[in-house]
Amino acid sequence: MKIRFAATGLALAALTALALPAQAQTEIQWWHSMTGGLNEWVNDQANQFNASQKQYKVVPTFKGNYDESMTAAMAAFRAGNSPHILQVFEVGTATMMASKGAIKPVAEVMKQSGVTFDPKAYVPAVSGYYTSAAGEMLSFPFNSSTTIFYYNKDAFKAAGLDPNKAPATWPEVALAAAKLKAAGSKCPYTTSWMSWVHLESFSLWHNTEFATKNNGFGGPSARLAFNSPLHVRHFENLANMAKQGLFVYKGRASVAVPSFVSGECAMFTGSSGSYADVSKGAKFSYGLAPLPYYPDVPGAPQNTAIGGASLWVMAGKKAEEYKGVAEFFKYLSSPEVQSASHKRTGYLPVTMAAFQLTEKSGFYKEKPGTDVAVNQMIRKTTDKSRGIRLGSFVQIRTILDEETEAIWAGKKGAKEALDAAVQRGNEQLERFEKATKNAQ
Repeated sequence: MKIRFAATGLALAALTALALPAQAQTEIQWWHSMTGGLNEWVNDQANQFNASQKQYKVVPTFKGNYDESMTAAMAAFRAGNSPHILQVFEVGTATMMASKGAIKPVAEVMKQSGVTFDPKAYVPAVSGYYTSAAGEMLSFPFNSSTTIFYYNKDAFKAAGLDPNKAPATWPEVALAAAKLKAAGSKCPYTTSWMSWVHLESFSLWHNTEFATKNNGFGGPSARLAFNSPLHVRHFENLANMAKQGLFVYKGRASVAVPSFVSGECAMFTGSSGSYADVSKGAKFSYGLAPLPYYPDVPGAPQNTAIGGASLWVMAGKKAEEYKGVAEFFKYLSSPEVQSASHKRTGYLPVTMAAFQLTEKSGFYKEKPGTDVAVNQMIRKTTDKSRGIRLGSFVQIRTILDEETEAIWAGKKGAKEALDAAVQRGNEQLERFEKATKNAQ
């Protein structure tokens, strides 16, 4: 009888266990703007984290380009259904900071969740960009990049240039372009991201103001200053190169990348994040080198501008959900994950530990030049080179594209175009400053 009751009890226990639902995972919605191979990378990051534990499930969703995803997230926040994590490009930082009720600082998320978080572990030029004046880290560095120089070693060799020596200065770029053209190149030099490369990074690299108030870090009353004699000189040189067929403008944003990958253009300045496309698609020997500079400018080179994006945490979520966000950020911060992502994408390892781990692995010796971006960014920053944080930055970049395109079309001189860009851009900054004051 006892045996029969015991068996019955076990059966009931088994049935009860089957009836109980498995503990539900806490879902963390992550909106991003990565496409192609980088979309695969984002999905892999989420899947690997999900496989590493059972309590949380990160769900990545592509929401269009950076402009579109940021707009969609703000609309979703007002409707009460925003994501937990939003990927925002660096020029959207001031706008996100001004959206005080919509975001929750990452330092606060980590502290309240009891997850160890040390901002000092991050590369200073990276963490400093996403840190408030009070020293609070506002967003989590994710796909950080900077501007570097790419060149076709085979084309250099054919033109009688040293394939193992990239031009270090802008005068040397012009001389190399002339030799490449003489050797038959139809596109000796091109660039992506005109404003980011030739005005933003250019300014920091030469320790020269892009805007007043420490490039906007001093507050929303900052005004543009990139029409200095040095900036005008650089664009006059680019204009002369364009007239001679030494520089070929291919278009805005990253439109020029395929022109280098295909071998059409022999020299290219753009994002270190373009390494993924170059390493995968180039059918020629190539080199990576630091951004060129003008050797007569005191203090140059300094450090280049951060690019890419960071992850912002949206407000209005449950404590357990924030705990999941914190655990995900902790996972992404690990040296092993950071190093693997750096090797795969060309984006910076945003912690010094990840950089050191990559170095110890022999990757930089195996792939010469892949440490260029990191070395440009780990230098000590100054008030002029910490970065650029301005409101309405997306609109300002569009203005810069429009005005500099007038230079390549021969419709405006360099000074006229930069003066006009400063005037038009400052109008945007004035509106942003008023809107910020009204919101307070």
